[in-house]
Amino acid sequence: MTEQVKVNIDAQGVATVTLNRPEKHNAFNQDVIQELTATFSKLNNDDSVRVVVLTGEGKSFSAGADLNWMRSMAEYSEDENLEDSLRLAELMWTLDGLQKPTVARINGSVFGGGVGLVACCDIAVSVAEAKFALTEVRLGLVPAVISPFVIRAIGTRQARRFFMTGEAMDAELAEKVNLVHEVVAADQLDEAVTVHVKRLLKGGPNALRASKELIDSIHGQGISAREAAKMKTSRLIAQLRVSEEGQEGLSAFLEKRAPNWVGK
Repeated sequence: MTEQVKVNIDAQGVATVTLNRPEKHNAFNQDVIQELTATFSKLNNDDSVRVVVLTGEGKSFSAGADLNWMRSMAEYSEDENLEDSLRLAELMWTLDGLQKPTVARINGSVFGGGVGLVACCDIAVSVAEAKFALTEVRLGLVPAVISPFVIRAIGTRQARRFFMTGEAMDAELAEKVNLVHEVVAADQLDEAVTVHVKRLLKGGPNALRASKELIDSIHGQGISAREAAKMKTSRLIAQLRVSEEGQEGLSAFLEKRAPNWVGK
C-alpha cells in the first residue's frame, strides 16, 4: 500500500485506516479509490481484525473528489465515466458490506463522496468543528453513487433538502439528521472513538457479523437489488457528467465562476 492510505492494526485487532492526503484534504482520485477498496477487502478477510476505524490525516476527513480527478472526468466519454463511477460504487458497497463493525472518526469537514464513507460506517463520531455538504447539484450533478447509503442514514425527507439545496450542515445538525451519532470537542475525539471501539470488542465476532447481516436482511437489499442500485446510480452520474448541464457545472467549478443557470 502507498502512503495515500495508511493502515495500523493494534494488538486488540482494531484496524485504523487513515486517508493520508492532508494537502488535498484527503480527496479521492482513482488511486485512492482503488487502494481503499483493496484495503477494506483485505481487512474483511483478516480474522485477526475485530473493528475497523476510518479517519483522515490533517484538518479534513475527506473533501470528496480530487480537483484533478474532476478535471479528467469532464473529458471522459459516458462509457468511461460509467467505468469510473462503478469503481467508486464498488468502494462504497465494499465498506458498507464489511463484516467487521466500522467506526468513522470524523476529524474534520466532509464533502461529497466523503459523506458516503461516513454513511457506510456503522458508527460515526465527529468533531464539533466539522462541516458536511452534498454540493453536487451546484455542479449540475447529483450524489448518485453514495445516495443509497446517505438516504438510508438521514431518510428521504432530509435527503430532499440536502441533495437539492447543496447547503452545508454543521456537526450539530449532522447529528440531528442522523448522519453522525455523536459530536465531541476535538480533544475528546480519540476518547469518544475508544469508548465505542471497546463496546464493540465486547461483542462476539460472529454475533457482530450476524447483527449486520440481520439488519441488512430486514431493512436492506438483496444481492440482485444491490447490483441493480450500483449500476443505476453509476449510470446516472455518468450520464450527468457528459450532459450539457454537467459539463457547464464542472467547467464553472474549475474556472471558479458561477454556472450559467445562476442569475446575475
